Amino acid sequence: MTGIANLKELFTRNLRQSGIYIAFVLIVVLFSVLTNGLLLSSRNLTTLVLQFSYILILAIGMVIIIIGGHIDLSVGSVVALTGAVAAVAVIRNGLPWWVGVLAAIGTGLLVGAWQGFWVAYVGIPAFIVTLAGMLLFRGLTLEVLNNVSLSPFPSEYTGIATGFLNGLLGGYGYDTFTLVVFGIGVLGFAYNSWRNRRARVAYNQTVEAPVLFVLKLVVIAALVMWFAWNLASYRGLPTVLIILAVLVMVYTLVTKHSVFGRHVYAIGGNLAAAQLSGVRVKRVNFWMFVNMGFLASIAGIVFSARSSAAQPAAGNMFELDAIAACFIGGAAVTGGIGTVTGAMVGGLIMAVMSNGMQLMGVDQSTQQVVKGVVLLLAVAFDVWNKKRATVAR
Repeated sequence: MTGIANLKELFTRNLRQSGIYIAFVLIVVLFSVLTNGLLLSSRNLTTLVLQFSYILILAIGMVIIIIGGHIDLSVGSVVALTGAVAAVAVIRNGLPWWVGVLAAIGTGLLVGAWQGFWVAYVGIPAFIVTLAGMLLFRGLTLEVLNNVSLSPFPSEYTGIATGFLNGLLGGYGYDTFTLVVFGIGVLGFAYNSWRNRRARVAYNQTVEAPVLFVLKLVVIAALVMWFAWNLASYRGLPTVLIILAVLVMVYTLVTKHSVFGRHVYAIGGNLAAAQLSGVRVKRVNFWMFVNMGFLASIAGIVFSARSSAAQPAAGNMFELDAIAACFIGGAAVTGGIGTVTGAMVGGLIMAVMSNGMQLMGVDQSTQQVVKGVVLLLAVAFDVWNKKRATVAR
C-alpha cells in the first residue's frame, strides 16, 4: 500500500509537470502507430534533432522570460538578423566562419541590451517593446541582405548544425563514442538524482519510495540509451545536439541554483514582494533580455547553418513555436512558474506533432490548426489547475 500511495503522490504532487510527460508519451505512441513506426526510425530521430534544435534553443531563453512575467515576440526576427549578419561577414566579405559566429552573437547581445533597456529602465511593457522589435529587426534584416538571400556558407559553418561526431572510438555498425557520451550522461543524471533525493530526506521532505526511485532511473536510462542506440546506428552524435545539451545543463543550473534564477522566479511570482526583498528588478529584467538575445543568436547561427543560407524571411513564426513550447511544457501565463526541462518537453511535443503530421502528408494549414488547439488546451489546463489548487486550499 505504501508503494501505491507513493506512486499516486508522484503523479498528483505537481499535476502540471507530471501531466506533460504523460501527454508526451501518448503523443509519441499515437504518431508512431499512425506512421507505422517511421517516426521512431533511426533516420527520422536524427532528422528531428537537426530540424527542431533551434526552436528548443529559443525555448530555453523564452521560458526564462515567461517565468519573469514577460513575453518576447521578436525572437524570430532576431534569428533572421543574426543569420544575416553572419552571412554578410562570411559569404559577402569572405571572412573566416568563426568571425561570422562572433558577429552573430555580438548582434544578438546588442539586440537583447536594446530591448532590455526599454523594458527594464524605461518601463515599457515587454509585449510592446518586442512587438516593435519584431518589425524593427525584420526591417534591418532586409537592409542587411538587400532583400536577397545569401548562400552558401562554408562547410565549417554548416557543420555547426549538420555535422556529426562519429568514429572516434570505433564500432561495428554503430558509433561507440555516441553510446559512451550518453552513458556518461545517464550516470551523471542518476548521481544527481540520488544527491537530490538524499538532500530532500535530510530536510524531511517527501520523496519516492526506494523501489519507485530506482524504477524511475531504470526507465529513464533505458529510454535515453535506446535513443542513443538509434543515433549511433545511423550517423552518430549530431554536433547541434551537443550544443543543445550543454545549454540545457547550464540553464538548468542557472534557473535552479543561482541567485539570478531565484530572482527571476521571485519577480514573476510576486513583483511587489521581490522589490521589498531587495531584488534589483531592473537589472534582472535587463539581463533576462540580454540572455534572450544571446540564445536567439545561437538559434540564428544553427538555423542559417542548417539551411546554408541567410534569407529575409528566415525565422518566421519561430517566436510562436518557442512560446507554445514553454506553455505546453508547464510555464504559467502569469509568470513565476516553469522549468527549462518542461520547455524542452513542450518543444519536443511540438516537434513530434509537426514531424508526425509531415510524415503522414497532412497539409500545412491543418498542422497549424492542430498546433493552435494544443496550445489552447495547454493554457486551459494551466488555468484549471490553478483553480483546483485554490479550491484545495
